[in-house]
Amino acid sequence: MSVRPILAPFTVSITDLRRNPNAVIDEADKAPVAVLNHNRATAYVISARVYEELMDRLEDAELADTVRKRRGGKTVKVTLDDL
Repeated sequence: MSVRPILAPFTVSITDLRRNPNAVIDEADKAPVAVLNHNRATAYVISARVYEELMDRLEDAELADTVRKRRGGKTVKVTLDDL
């Protein structure tokens, strides 16, 4: 059996989440909440704002990776008039 850390400052049972999901989200504010089932984290709940910020960061990281891969490659000189 492996022990896995809970990566959230708050926890809630899946039963309590079912009973009142809005209260869980409101109480956590911007912090993630680990949803526990039989004392194991089975999911994490985050606010829409935090999710959107994570998606923006992921997109930025992917673009940065593309830039790094293309660095040093063939370049083409253009002027603004060419565009």
